[in-house]
Amino acid sequence: MPGLHDDAPTREFESHRRSLRALAYRMLGSRAEAEDAVQDCWLRWREVDHAQVRDARAFLSQTITHLCLDRLQSAQMRREQYVGVWLPEPLVDEAGAFSPGPEAVNEYAQDVSIAFMLALERLSPLERAAFLLHDVFDLGFDEIGQRLSRSAAACRQLAARARQHVRASEVRNEVSDEDASRLLQVFASAVMQGDVEGLATTLADDVEFLSDGGGLAAAVPKPLHGAPLVAKALVGFGRMVDWLRVTFRPALINGWPGSVFYAEDGSAIQTMTFRLRADGRIAAIYVTRNPQKLAHLRLQAPA
Repeated sequence: MPGLHDDAPTREFESHRRSLRALAYRMLGSRAEAEDAVQDCWLRWREVDHAQVRDARAFLSQTITHLCLDRLQSAQMRREQYVGVWLPEPLVDEAGAFSPGPEAVNEYAQDVSIAFMLALERLSPLERAAFLLHDVFDLGFDEIGQRLSRSAAACRQLAARARQHVRASEVRNEVSDEDASRLLQVFASAVMQGDVEGLATTLADDVEFLSDGGGLAAAVPKPLHGAPLVAKALVGFGRMVDWLRVTFRPALINGWPGSVFYAEDGSAIQTMTFRLRADGRIAAIYVTRNPQKLAHLRLQAPA
């Protein structure tokens, strides 16, 4: 098989692995599926006659795009049957490993926030692909058209529609790391002590709460809105937890501040991610409890 024992194709593939993984995660919303897609891309690259490949970057980006589009068809069917709220598989302290790299300078290039991923989820597969390839990975529309088997003009329209949807739901974390740490300490203390009034001081009036259990773990089945309702749900959650048996640690989850909660055996129980506003309050809380999305997370024992 051509190239199977040649290190040059392997080095070539590895030089593109990061951008391939970044594209696959944004397309699929799943860390595990993104890694599987990259592995399948590698298998196809390993079998190809490399002497016939004029542009490795073009070949690999086209291959990963089609692999993701194929997966999205079955993923959409699964999402239609998904129990409760769907959230992307969390990236805990590893958002950088799923970015295209520092050379990518477009405004969305380094964004893997849950809010951004949910905006992508509302796009059609072709809209998502055209938008990501152009606005994140800086490909021209002629090149995108070749990958999607569409005209350049059609891809331009797909990307434009997608961009409007993404910008309409665009949100940012707008506080310093120091202020975020202080706010989340007050939040955690209030939840653990069942202090509704203290909790209310941390929440925006229109705060949103989303919880993903996938039918495999207890979770709020629909989004909650408003400080009173969200505070009540959080205090109820706090009362059910034996805090002496739970370990939680601060983490950056999809690039935003949050925490990972662990059981005594070191397995992850849930992640909790926060979108913060410039006024120093919490605008949204995203909780992932589906064990299938947490399987890669374990509490590391001290060395």
